[in-house]
This record gives sequence, structure tokens and C-alpha cells, in this order.
Amino acid sequence: MTSPRPLRIAMIAPPWFTVPPQGYGGVENMCADLVDGLVGRGHEVTLIGAGMPGTKAGRFVPTYLEPPSGRLGEPLPEVLHTAAVARILASLDVDLVHDHTLAGPLLARGRAVPTVVTMHGPVADEPGEYYRQLGDTISLVAISAAQRRAAPDLAWRGTVHNAVDVTSFPFRADKDEMVLFLGRLHPDKGVHLAIDAARGAGLPLVIAGKCSEPVELEYFRAFVEPRLGPDVTIFGPADAAQKRDLLGRATALVFPILWEEPFGMVMIEAMACGTPVVALRRGAVPEVVVDGVTGLLCDDPRDLPAAITAARDLSPRACRAHVESHFDAASMVAGYEAVYREVLVPRMPTRRDDVLVASPRRIRRSQTPAAA
Repeated sequence: MTSPRPLRIAMIAPPWFTVPPQGYGGVENMCADLVDGLVGRGHEVTLIGAGMPGTKAGRFVPTYLEPPSGRLGEPLPEVLHTAAVARILASLDVDLVHDHTLAGPLLARGRAVPTVVTMHGPVADEPGEYYRQLGDTISLVAISAAQRRAAPDLAWRGTVHNAVDVTSFPFRADKDEMVLFLGRLHPDKGVHLAIDAARGAGLPLVIAGKCSEPVELEYFRAFVEPRLGPDVTIFGPADAAQKRDLLGRATALVFPILWEEPFGMVMIEAMACGTPVVALRRGAVPEVVVDGVTGLLCDDPRDLPAAITAARDLSPRACRAHVESHFDAASMVAGYEAVYREVLVPRMPTRRDDVLVASPRRIRRSQTPAAA
């Protein structure tokens, strides 16, 4: 049996950080692992992003020599990035485009090759309506079943969980007397609840994350700063090495999200280091953490302190094994490769009884009455 031929893929990363990022940047981390894994499976990948090359992509084309990280949240940098991507793609010969940006899918209509889009954010309300307007010009991939349930009518072509290169996260069984919060200092992330929970459990808390956008700074002043004390350390943004050190040392990662987060990369990064996750049961959390095995899930923030205490009895090796089995980069790469192959299959109409079926455009011909 002949092996499927290698694919030529244009991977479009967001412009905000390098791929992989030096510190914050969950999407960019995922893109880096996906690109390296696809190249390892023999595919030809052109990565379009910002900054300097940092992956195994055969070709890297930057739209910004210096990522506009300080302007994260402004619309224009991504619009300029998208315009540059359109020019770059015009000179490439690829089988498909895989886009991880918000604005990029607008250019999929009329493109000669399919466009796969990974949904990295919420899909309810206005974001969902945006993708409804794009219709079948794109093939959407969800990063969790929870995300997909929020808008089941969209043009989904698959669900592929985010993943990490587990070997790049050092396992540590012995833990420090410290709880960790790692992520953006945003109201949705519940940093203030992390402080309350760690204090209630009698353990010091280290807060490592970005706090630069206006909403983050306002939230910090109103809810985080009044709770600070000698048992809370503000670490600031952590680079790749610092993140791994903190995750390995923490007795638990506290993840008290206050919204329906579609995934949460930091949870699998923590478990890869052998660190259990204590989280509120929102979004994709139940898909990622095995309650009572690799972490503890709570429905009420008041239950978090007791969960932190109980998490110290969970097995670090069970945490690591769970990520190795379910969230290693190889499984993510295989999942996307399957989506690519499906999207590229010629969608020729096939007759089944009296109904003509043509996918993905869902053309249907009604049943014709039998001739008299």
C-alpha cells in the first residue's frame, strides 16, 4: 500500500510573539510544537509569523521583524499581519493553509486551496456569528468538546486537543511548600481567588504572569493588590525555563477560572511536570484534568483551599503519565494530519438512493417522485 504523499502546508501564526515564544504565548507554543511535529512526519511547512525563526519549518517568513507584543489587543497589528500574509501566500505553492489568527480567515473565500482554522478562543455570541458568516469557506477545528458545544452549528471538521512536547518539561516528584498561579492577570483568570485559596490552605502563593493591558492593570489594582501580603510573591512574566522551574517546584497549580475557557495549556504543562491542578469546573477543565487523580475540581471557590490541601496526596507520576497518554505533541500532530487529509479529499457528489450528497457545501437534491 502506497503511503500518502507529504503535504505542503502554510502555517499562519499570530503576530504577537515569536514561535516559540520566549515567555507568554500559548498559541505560539502550540504552533511551534505542531510545526516541528509535522516536519518530523515528512511534511513541508512554511511558517508565517513574527520575529526570528525558532522551529524546524523548512521556510520561515516574518511579517514583523520585531513582534508587536506591546500592542496586544489592538486591531491594526493583526490586520497588517493578515495583509502581509495574503501577499506571501500568493507566491507559495501549498496544499492547504492552516490559520491561527482572528482576521486571517476573512481571506479564505475564493482561495484555491482549503483553509483550516483552529479556534483558540470563545465561539459563543459575536465570535460565533463571525464564523457563521464565513460559512464553509473555512474548516474549523475545535480545541475541546466544551468549545464545540458552545456553537455546534459551525463548520467544524474536527476536535484536536492542544498538546505539549512532554520531554521538554522536567518531571519532579518532590515539591516545595508553594502554590503557583501561572497565566495572564486578567479578571477571567481569577487571580484574586488563587490568593484567597492559597492563604486558606496555609501555603504561600507565587503569581507568575503578564499584566500589561489596561483591563489587566485595572483588575490588579482593584482586586489583587489589596490582597497582597508576605505570603504572596509577584514573580512577573516567566520565560520558558523559569516557567518549567516554577511548575516543577509547585505543590499544586491553582486554576480558578471564571469563564468557559476552551482549553488551558498551563494545566497540561503543570501535569507534565508532575504537578496536580486545582481548578474550578469550567469550560474544558473536566476534559483535561482527571478529578481525584491528576487534580481536584471544585464547583465553588470556597472549596479551593481544602482541594489544595488534598492535592498534595495525589501522585506526581500519575499526572505525568496522563499527559504522556493524552496530551503529548505527537497525538496533536496526528490529529491535525487526519483533518488535513479529510479536508483535501476530493468532495465528488455521490448518489445514495435518490439523494445527491455533496460535502462540505451540503448541497442536497430532494427525492424525486418515482415515474408513473
